[in-house]
Amino acid sequence: MAFSPLSPLRISKKEAVRLLKKGSLLELGRLAEKQKRAFHAGETVTFVVDRNINYTNVCINECRFCAFYRREGADGSYVLGRDELFEKIKETLALGGTQILLQGGLNPSLGIKFHMNMLRDIKENFPSINIHGYSPPEICYFAKCSSLTIREALGLLKSAGLDSIPGGGAEVLSDRVREAISPKKIRSSEWLSVMREAHRLGMRTTATMMFGSVETPEDIAAHLDAIRDLQEETGGFTAFIPWSFQPGNTALKKTEPATAVDYLRVLAVSRLYLDNVPNIQASWVTQGLKMAQVALRFGANDFGSTMIEENVVASAGVSYRVSMDDIIEAIKAAGFRPAQRDTRYNILRYF
Repeated sequence: MAFSPLSPLRISKKEAVRLLKKGSLLELGRLAEKQKRAFHAGETVTFVVDRNINYTNVCINECRFCAFYRREGADGSYVLGRDELFEKIKETLALGGTQILLQGGLNPSLGIKFHMNMLRDIKENFPSINIHGYSPPEICYFAKCSSLTIREALGLLKSAGLDSIPGGGAEVLSDRVREAISPKKIRSSEWLSVMREAHRLGMRTTATMMFGSVETPEDIAAHLDAIRDLQEETGGFTAFIPWSFQPGNTALKKTEPATAVDYLRVLAVSRLYLDNVPNIQASWVTQGLKMAQVALRFGANDFGSTMIEENVVASAGVSYRVSMDDIIEAIKAAGFRPAQRDTRYNILRYF
């Protein structure tokens, strides 16, 4: 099928697989750029100033691709104390931050009341901060441990101060893949159910994909199709973020990492396929600033976040650290106009 971003015809899963396997990289970039400009006609590239706060690293899932988790009671395991949590938020606000990304592991010692109290505590002391927190696996775990439905658990967390939900825990939405790399984690249908219920409650979320482990192009196409279908139903996804698996220090460390070409190909096909998701983020965290600049010509319109702190990818041995000034200069050098945004992609200021 000949596909144009300006055509009313949607790209099919079959065509997505073909493009992932055999599509010309430069042609994909050209088409993805056209698709991006259907959403974003100008030269603005956005970013958000935030911090990833991992409130605990204890997790019962023990995913094979994760180098961050620790078993309960193991050396290096922790639960973040209130004072340290507040210091991290204060520093974020002092640096112009508007959001914290609050995530941890599935810690059996922390029930939903702990999380509700933490959310209330943050909002009472820092009412302006947007709490973008808890991935679908965490929310499913809170609900299960408290004998609640997903909707009930989300309602309690929202009422306590949770504003929006990140797309973590998706990896690839193929249960075959999930069985291979994270057999204890929730299934694809459960991840989608959390997002559906969050959207029905008026919450906005992002969607992600971690590729480059054991998946096939068919699995990637199925993942994109699931996101597009749910977006068609709810309209609740603000952005999609594809990023490549970093095998260092993990049980899958012998996996050959995805290349820069692989990344650009997946990014461009994502932009083409997700014709109802307005924003695509570049991943400087895994690719570095130079490749993120190239990504802005392959369908990405957003530079993600400053990530004042990031621990999960860094634990796999990949640690690109940049300041807000670094991001601003990188966007300018790529030929675009930088703009700081909030969680819902409202522009706060231009540079």
